[in-house]
Amino acid sequence: MSDLLVSLIDRWIGRRAVVDPQALAAVRGLRPVVVVSGASRGIGRALAARFAQAGRDLMLIARDAAAVEAAAQEISNSTSVRVDALALDITNPDAPRLLDQALQANGSYADVLINNAGIGFAGLFADQSAPELDRLLALNVTAASRLMHHVLPPMIARGRGGILNVASLGGLVPGPYQAAYYASKAYLISLTEAVAHEARGRGVRIAVVAPGPVDTTFHKSMDADGALYRSVFPAISTNAVAASAYRGFLMGRTVMVPGVLPTASALALKFLPHALSVPMVAGLLSVKPARRS
Repeated sequence: MSDLLVSLIDRWIGRRAVVDPQALAAVRGLRPVVVVSGASRGIGRALAARFAQAGRDLMLIARDAAAVEAAAQEISNSTSVRVDALALDITNPDAPRLLDQALQANGSYADVLINNAGIGFAGLFADQSAPELDRLLALNVTAASRLMHHVLPPMIARGRGGILNVASLGGLVPGPYQAAYYASKAYLISLTEAVAHEARGRGVRIAVVAPGPVDTTFHKSMDADGALYRSVFPAISTNAVAASAYRGFLMGRTVMVPGVLPTASALALKFLPHALSVPMVAGLLSVKPARRS
């Protein structure tokens, strides 16, 4: 995408921006960075690498200190940008303050937030434990909302910035056998679209990417590798998701669905009534119990 086109899109996105001089003064001399949660692997790592390729400095966040340090080192070695790592559990209510402390210590501020960290569980909703559900909601819903709410006001005050949330194609329809996960991603898509409308024209890109199956360990970790959708829908690479999300983000799009088949599925889900789509999705998500010898 040409610099001229991006500049024109920037002007349109900031057409109603009212810049607060104090907000600009607060970050004078600091480096604008892209903050990526869940950045040690998978889509988060691929998105971080894609922004780094565009010359953007990064701060990577993950709970595992060794893993996030390794990811930061790898991206730093392959690009010319500065990549800082922060070991942080973003479900900690104090996470926004701890993030600010780390940014200030590194002479930087959050210019773009990528809310990527998330977990999922497969199986009957009634069979999942209360701690599992609490953990999913704390990460997929509460932490993502808290970080988004924390960074947005100063971005609006500066008249520039961006938030990119990572949801799922599953957020477009109820998902039996992955009910809480699908619902959490539906929340994130809805939140993104609503806030993007509220902040339209004020200089801040607000977008969500909703990929279908992706070639990561995520499906295995949530015990969903045996579900029918894993063989019906070909998984796309994390790099393909990152490239599509980055391109759509620059263009000022609000919702991106990478891939031809997932895009067609997203369009179909808009027109199918839930009386049809929910049983279809249930068939794709159900996992047959293992045979006993």
